[in-house]
Amino acid sequence: MILTILLSCWLLALFAQLVYIFFVYARTAWYEDESPEQPKNRPAVTVVVVARNEQENLKELLPVLDTQDYPDYEVLVMDDRSYDGTHDYLKEEAETFQRVRFIHIEHTPEHVTPKKYALTIALKKALHPVVLLTDADCRPEGPDWISGMIGQWRSSQQSIVLGFSPYFRRSGFLNFLIRSETLFTAVQYLSLALAGRPYMGVGRNLMYRKQLFFDNRGFYTHLSVMGGDDDLLMNEVANGDNTVVSLNPDTFVWSIPKETWSEWRRQKRRHLNVGRFYKPGHKWRLGLLTSSHVFSWLLGLPVGLWALWFGLTGQVDALMNPLLIGATGVFLLRLIAFWVVVGRISYRLAHTVHWGVISFMDVMLAVYYSFMGLIVLFTKRRKIVW
Repeated sequence: MILTILLSCWLLALFAQLVYIFFVYARTAWYEDESPEQPKNRPAVTVVVVARNEQENLKELLPVLDTQDYPDYEVLVMDDRSYDGTHDYLKEEAETFQRVRFIHIEHTPEHVTPKKYALTIALKKALHPVVLLTDADCRPEGPDWISGMIGQWRSSQQSIVLGFSPYFRRSGFLNFLIRSETLFTAVQYLSLALAGRPYMGVGRNLMYRKQLFFDNRGFYTHLSVMGGDDDLLMNEVANGDNTVVSLNPDTFVWSIPKETWSEWRRQKRRHLNVGRFYKPGHKWRLGLLTSSHVFSWLLGLPVGLWALWFGLTGQVDALMNPLLIGATGVFLLRLIAFWVVVGRISYRLAHTVHWGVISFMDVMLAVYYSFMGLIVLFTKRRKIVW
């Protein structure tokens, strides 16, 4: 009786996973990303970078942004209360660039988080109708970043482009975990967007029309929530009609990964804090996706131990249980399907994770999501800082 219930629950989790893999993830795996079409009247673009104590990163980033192959754009750097020399660097060097200007922020109102305040000021001061966001510790793939993102729009109804931002490869398990989670997060938000259910974007590589921001009253509904300047805004305004994605490698924006566990944990606390504010439908879809992933492995462990016990004790008839055989077959199908589909997506997304270790990533993410779920349930919320 217990084994039957266990196998039934395992099958439910596995079938849910197969639905996501074949009908959601596969959209990204086999999406035909057409060559960007440059409209005759290409809109002018403001690239926005919010930076705090990022002098060294800006020294590398600004020359790349200043030499984009696009006719009409500006780069607006928001210097958010920096004290490391960023302000002096911008004052001295901004004039040497053709496209760069900056605004220095002295203080932030108490009722709004610093980055959202800086972004709100940036969009008010932006000279152009389209904004393209990135961070100071990011590096566009090349000079075609802006044109590649703009080229994804095929109609005036489209207002959002969700880009991809991989992390640089480094040695060590932390870097592998960061790249794995980044890949799987991209699998989710890109695939659901292609399915007409966008729910988030990544502020390291995100473009939208300025008017969309103001029509939504900006960050009004979550001004005091630390984080969410990208995903909570997209959670509110993105839909299947106004959102497109870019899988064009020319539009990828590389990011510098965290190098210590403490830095990474602080970043994850901010991300977990934001997810609580998603729309109920989005939380339900993501909850089913995550829980089915976890239980497809978690329930498989006791089933495997049970089968091992049957084998060791010579209970051959029990091993021939049709439900056990069927569930094992579905599990193997799910394992292979995940490896093929997510492996292909990884291949398309800058080889973020090597195809040969996709199955290891699969297991690791199940453990990771279980661990993060326990953290959400049993830890007190802490004040999170920018």
